[in-house]
Amino acid sequence: MKKLTLQEKQNTADTLLKRINALHEPGETVRLMEVCGTHTVSIFREGLRQLLPSGIELVSGPGCPVCVTDQTYMDKALAYAEREDTIIATFGDMLKVPGSYSSLSEAQTKGAHIHVIYTPLEVIELSKKHPEKKIVFLAIGFETTIAVICATVKAVHEAGLKNVFFLVSHKLVPPALRALLDRQEGHIDGFILPGHVSVIIGEEPYGFLPEEYGIPSCIAGFDGLEILSAIANILEQRKTGNIVVGNTYHSVVMQKGNPVAQAMMKEVYDICDDAWRGIGIIPNSGLALKDKYAAYDAERALPIELEKPSLDPKGCQCGRVLQGLIKPSECPLFGKSCTADHPVGACMVSVEGSCAAWYKYGYSSGGSTWED
Repeated sequence: MKKLTLQEKQNTADTLLKRINALHEPGETVRLMEVCGTHTVSIFREGLRQLLPSGIELVSGPGCPVCVTDQTYMDKALAYAEREDTIIATFGDMLKVPGSYSSLSEAQTKGAHIHVIYTPLEVIELSKKHPEKKIVFLAIGFETTIAVICATVKAVHEAGLKNVFFLVSHKLVPPALRALLDRQEGHIDGFILPGHVSVIIGEEPYGFLPEEYGIPSCIAGFDGLEILSAIANILEQRKTGNIVVGNTYHSVVMQKGNPVAQAMMKEVYDICDDAWRGIGIIPNSGLALKDKYAAYDAERALPIELEKPSLDPKGCQCGRVLQGLIKPSECPLFGKSCTADHPVGACMVSVEGSCAAWYKYGYSSGGSTWED
């Protein structure tokens, strides 16, 4: 694909914004939800809210895998971390996610064996380096990450490793969108669909949006022009009444997605109900290791019981933020007791979290409050 010059980008942006203004009815409020943490950051970084007509509202949904990881899962991870014979392998974003009573970062300072990895396959070398330890990998993430973790599960199985286990809390995006619409608590006029997830699953799993709910949607890339193009696509669907699953990211997202990755996921996992932070149990939104791989399932191979009940941080509104019901700045803790340096909720931890993005990019020109 040809790389655009700065002037060409400006001309394209001007064209898209003129199209958006022409498609938007003056005085009409249109709430579009982006379901990807990278989109949330890009929207802020490129100042898209300030460019759009005032009636178009962009709200952030459950698009950050760290943010939607349930509190009970974090408490289980911390319980495993307390075991002297266990090493927790995790992505770095998980370190500061608060459990009910502590965090992995705090546990690490108290002597817990926490090892930050950059790719799931690192657990194999970690296993060989520490054969006397049990390696528990925190297997979280959406469809994009799931495919890589599937390959890791298979590699561990083929290598015959006996000391690697997976604490699984994968999340599937389409069932979460259905759950948001079924709740009817917050009004959503369209979805800006995630690019990376859609590379894996394709367009078809979103078909229920136009067919059952009459909701326009569009798969988007990650720079400002690609997001503006998706917004224009959604507005055009609303204008013409031709409601479909749009795709302005054709360069990498195919209608049927990545069949190799999908086949691997079906081989390794069964679909199950799963808990989402602040939202609750969403049917068919999670994955569990198949019986063939049960020996690597931490909860089955190394059962653990929590001694205390799991509790959400007092006053934290992550669940409502993740559902697009409030803006991060409307949480009473935001920017006060909950900051990037001292996060109270998971949405302030990850770089893709809604609260973290609002905190980092949402300062008003005065520097003391956040833009709404």
